[in-house]
Amino acid sequence: MRFFGNVIWFVFGGWYLALLWLVGATVAGFTVIGLPISRAALEMAKMSAFPFGKDVVHVRELDGKGLNAVTALTGTVGFIVNVIWACSFGFALFIAHLFAGILSCVFIITIPFGLQSFKLAGLSFWPVGRRVVSVELARAAREHKAKIKLGKMHRVPVSS
Repeated sequence: MRFFGNVIWFVFGGWYLALLWLVGATVAGFTVIGLPISRAALEMAKMSAFPFGKDVVHVRELDGKGLNAVTALTGTVGFIVNVIWACSFGFALFIAHLFAGILSCVFIITIPFGLQSFKLAGLSFWPVGRRVVSVELARAAREHKAKIKLGKMHRVPVSS
């Protein structure tokens, strides 16, 4: 079903939404500060073209790195770059995905397409630091992170 959903999505507008992300990636790639935006926009273009069977996770869920000086610095830079993105192409892409989602929810049979559009609309504002992966890999990464957090909670002695 994922294959047919992706084909239908691509034919009826996914190519257009992916093209918008690619335009944003190209424009952002012209500047040094825009390179992280360009990488994120390319990831989101993949998701916009073929969203079924894919999910978006934060890079820290995949690499397993905790908070240290390097991750704090990259997190701060990523935040600043995301704000710049949200004020430029992010808003336009949000509107495009929102419009596509509303159009898709007109008919009951196209509601899954609308839900994908709304998911992409939310990601349009904050793409830096996100990676497009399969649904199964995203689930495994989140379960692994939850196990680590649970392990840390059990190691902390509870005072009475």
